[in-house]
Amino acid sequence: MNARQLFNGWVILGAILLAGFLTLITAISIGWTKPPRSSEVGFAPADVTMIPAPTLTSSAPPTPTIDPFAPTPIPTGIAIGNYVQISGTEGQGLRIRSTPGLDGEFVFLGYDSEVFVVQDGPQTVDGYTWWYLVAPYDDTRVGWAASDFLTYIPAP
Repeated sequence: MNARQLFNGWVILGAILLAGFLTLITAISIGWTKPPRSSEVGFAPADVTMIPAPTLTSSAPPTPTIDPFAPTPIPTGIAIGNYVQISGTEGQGLRIRSTPGLDGEFVFLGYDSEVFVVQDGPQTVDGYTWWYLVAPYDDTRVGWAASDFLTYIPAP
């Protein structure tokens, strides 16, 4: 078959009629056959919102409210259950004692940056505030330490 037999007069006329029919269907579905709507331009009132001027407010301090569903704040200082770290001994270490006070028996030497959990205290003896510490990694490293060489750290 050659191109002349494929594109004879009837095939071309059929293609043109089919294209015209599809164009007419498309025009009808789009709405070209409907007259365009006339837009009514008229007066449109504007909405006006009146905002009252600010008034003087009371100078009384606000009354705090307690939210019963708010989480309890976590203490951020040295307290029972918090973690502390030995600091400020300049490499000398901190003497951990069996009882609070300078007369307490020396149990072991805690080193700078060593971490402990506070289990008891505070007790004020010999001009120092003492806390009972337990090493979280070794139950044998327990005793009383002066707070002057302890720093609160957040729980790991």
